[in-house]
Amino acid sequence: MDWKPDRESKTPIYIQLALYIESGIADGTFPPDNPLPSERGLAKELGINRSTVIAAYAELESNGLIDRNRGSGTTISKDIWGISKKRIPSWNRYIEAGSFLPNLPVTQRIHKEMAEQNLINLASGELSQDLFPMKSLREITSNRSFIGSLGYDHPQGNVILRETLNNHVKKYRNIDANPSSILVTSGAQQALHLVVQCLLKPGDAVAIENPSYHYNLPVFQSAGIKTYYLKGDQDGINPNDISELYKKHRIRMIFLNPIFQNPTGTLMAENRRKKILEISSEYGIPIVEDDPYSLTAFTGEKVETLKSFDTTGNVLYISSLTKIVASGLRIGWIIGPKAVIERLSDAKQQVDFGHASYTQWIANDFLDSTNFESHIKNLVIQLKSRRNQIVNSLQTYLNDKVDFYIPTGGIHIWCRIVQEFNEIQLLEESIKRGIIYVPGSTMGSEKGFVRFTFSREKEEYINEGIRRFADALKAVSNK
Repeated sequence: MDWKPDRESKTPIYIQLALYIESGIADGTFPPDNPLPSERGLAKELGINRSTVIAAYAELESNGLIDRNRGSGTTISKDIWGISKKRIPSWNRYIEAGSFLPNLPVTQRIHKEMAEQNLINLASGELSQDLFPMKSLREITSNRSFIGSLGYDHPQGNVILRETLNNHVKKYRNIDANPSSILVTSGAQQALHLVVQCLLKPGDAVAIENPSYHYNLPVFQSAGIKTYYLKGDQDGINPNDISELYKKHRIRMIFLNPIFQNPTGTLMAENRRKKILEISSEYGIPIVEDDPYSLTAFTGEKVETLKSFDTTGNVLYISSLTKIVASGLRIGWIIGPKAVIERLSDAKQQVDFGHASYTQWIANDFLDSTNFESHIKNLVIQLKSRRNQIVNSLQTYLNDKVDFYIPTGGIHIWCRIVQEFNEIQLLEESIKRGIIYVPGSTMGSEKGFVRFTFSREKEEYINEGIRRFADALKAVSNK
């Protein structure tokens, strides 16, 4: 066969082979009266795995181009141009061709294991059920009448909720806004997607923290955005690095999670936050501030967001109730210049015709009640207790095997494993022992890290989870 796979191409080899054979069927290279090469023989001839040939033949069979019969081999379909053959769509080809990229395989594996197995969960970035304000939410849904409309609501979100959010960010986050400058979204995730899809174009350069949650998002690559990294320390990123990136790459946007950052748990120093705003104003670079955790400071003190210092409108501020109330409510919001909010709102309308009015009602009534403040106070106490537990467990079971920064808020702790290890082997060994976490490679470019989330499990399970992780690390080290 006068064909060789292009191993530098992004197109999978089985698709390359299927396309070549399909073309050969059309131009007569493969005549209908001769069988196609056997799977084993073709694999040997081309120097590829037999499974690749099997996948290519399966692709051709799904398109109705070949018949595969046990004993008689693989032949070109005799009814290829007829009308009796019912052709099945080549779904694999469609899947490969989609412009919206899938999650990393490791991330997909973690989600699958969390859904299918009863594991000690130190991976999921959400609260445990016992930290949800269930009593207050039940009271809202059981004892209060729903006064909203069940039809389509305002494109930016229910006006009453936006007024409540306006009061909320002023009281708790020291942000001056206006209901017309707020868009209600399906969590912070949708807000980030809208920003990338509506305000950037393919080829644009942006700066993100490394490590960071944004590192894990395929939305940047799907949109053709170039990402450049900002390294940080215990006080957050160095603002001067933004200037350097701008001079080299003309970055058009900065994505930051400055308060109890995911995954490191660090709180960016206030002087650095102010310096970043100065640089933003100097070069005219907008900042997207992702703030899920600022109300969880274990000291009980109010932490100033970047947006609270923003006097020029350079910051697009994103937050949600996901990490502090309940992830299932799917209530997030973005605050920015009115023209930007209207642009994002128009895009959101094209996707879902606006946010669900029922959950907006529940969120509004909870935020507007005295129960919200008492819930946050209790939440901080519980999260601090769990943070203390995971720190104690790490020191007990791993001691000199890990380095970590003790966070003063948020829900994550970022650990560097001192010894060398195989990341995939360690994850597999941990899953066997009933513990799951997030490998560091999904959130940053440096090797040797893991992220544990301490909001999802109670103290006794956190302790048991770290003990099992230590056993997994020992087992991998002995292999």
